[in-house]
Amino acid sequence: MAQNEDGGADGHPPTNSQPQDDANSGEAKAGAKKKNPLVRVIIIVLLVVVVVGWGTYWFLTRNNIDTDDAYTEGRKLAVAPHVNGYVTKLLVNDNQYVHAGQLLLKIDDRDYLAALHQAEAQVEQAQANLAGSRVRVEVAQANFPGRFVAAQGSLAAAKAQLYKAETDYRRQQIVSRQATTQQNIDYAKAALDQARAQVLQAQGELQQAKPVIPNVENTKIAINQEDAALKAADAAVVQAQLNYGWTEIRAPHDGWISQRNVEQGNFVQAGQKLFSIVEPEVWVVANYKETQLTRMHPGQKVDIEVDAYPSLELHGHVDSVQLGAGAAFSTFPPENATGNFVKIVQRVPVKIIIDSGLDPKVPLPLGISVVPTVYVQ
Repeated sequence: MAQNEDGGADGHPPTNSQPQDDANSGEAKAGAKKKNPLVRVIIIVLLVVVVVGWGTYWFLTRNNIDTDDAYTEGRKLAVAPHVNGYVTKLLVNDNQYVHAGQLLLKIDDRDYLAALHQAEAQVEQAQANLAGSRVRVEVAQANFPGRFVAAQGSLAAAKAQLYKAETDYRRQQIVSRQATTQQNIDYAKAALDQARAQVLQAQGELQQAKPVIPNVENTKIAINQEDAALKAADAAVVQAQLNYGWTEIRAPHDGWISQRNVEQGNFVQAGQKLFSIVEPEVWVVANYKETQLTRMHPGQKVDIEVDAYPSLELHGHVDSVQLGAGAAFSTFPPENATGNFVKIVQRVPVKIIIDSGLDPKVPLPLGISVVPTVYVQ
């Protein structure tokens, strides 16, 4: 085939495709080189922004110490009866708010009322016994000296009678037998023996009546015994009054009824937990790492976030730091002196008092999670 002067096989002019491709690729590389500086600038700017932002965040939060190992805490009063009995009235329900002194529950009081009446009767009896003992002492103070004087008089009369009997008996012995009879002698001897017996009897009575003061003191001892019995009866009345009063269980403090496990008609025993009363006062216990306590001390301001109520903003202050890590108060504290030792960062409970931000319409349940932030500056 003949070729034309331009070298075309078919008479058409030759195409310059290869040089054009090279030119396009060159322009692309040139454009890429022009764009590379802009990308680098953007990257550098982003890095600067990140560093500045991180530095600003660190600067603003360098004095903030927070933890998510924190919970609300408060006082829980366990309510239990002092006496046994059946519940006749139950006047509260679950989660009900009660005031101090409000009647919550009543136990059948008939047995305790009867015991109270019986104790009061024993007091009256003891008072009567004591009054009788006092009268007996007054009588004894007059009787025992009188008996002593009477015994002395009886002894004197017996001795006089003995003297007369001895005189009569001697007279019967010295007179001639014609002037008396054997019967008179026998009578005189019998009278003498009787007079001697009367003297012995009078001496015995005088001996019995002689300890006047001890006899009077002995009657006074009865007063002390009756007085002690009266005090015991008074104490029994006080105990009966307490038992009767304890049949009514009243709220010891304002708060909410929680964990109620009693129903009307149940038989309850002394010391049995019936329900708890959660007081309105709530604080936060935050378990901070020991490495976070370096600059923390009581009085520092705290902001508190509540997981359950994100819109609730609470403010408070550090009240105190517990003198012991949680592990130190556990049932089985660790024995670091035995076996292999692995250091574990301990957590120490910190009590935080809530100063403001609480909403009366949104009570904080005990034990819910919070995030306190302490400003240690």
